[in-house]
Amino acid sequence: MAQFESSIKQIPYPQQNVYNMLSDLSNIERVKDKIPEDKLKDVSFDKDSISVGGTPVGTISMRIIEREEPKTIKFESENAPMSFNFWIQLLPTSDTASKMKLTIKADIPIFLKGMVSGPLQEAIEKIADALAMIPYESVHSA
Repeated sequence: MAQFESSIKQIPYPQQNVYNMLSDLSNIERVKDKIPEDKLKDVSFDKDSISVGGTPVGTISMRIIEREEPKTIKFESENAPMSFNFWIQLLPTSDTASKMKLTIKADIPIFLKGMVSGPLQEAIEKIADALAMIPYESVHSA
């Protein structure tokens, strides 16, 4: 298993707000226009799953498999060329701010590791950047 981690992103919103928004992916629809187009291309989602198109390996889909309020949201690959887990970790830095880190653990065949490691690391950074730009105004959990 190969592991890739984003850098830690500071978010100027409380941990609970961020968790409430990201634990129900349909909330992202409301803020989609606030995320730069180059950060969010060919993306579709519902409450528990998200699909991202236009990747070097085609469309990739993930489904939420575990929610640990208010600190962790875990995903598992569904439609992807390799199996992987993805999770979002949230920690409070104050009453009004938090920090986030994304992690991917992927089962990459050894002969592909050199080809996909760079793009995967770049992808997780882009996702983290996009998530850090979302305005996490008060959202109620489902």
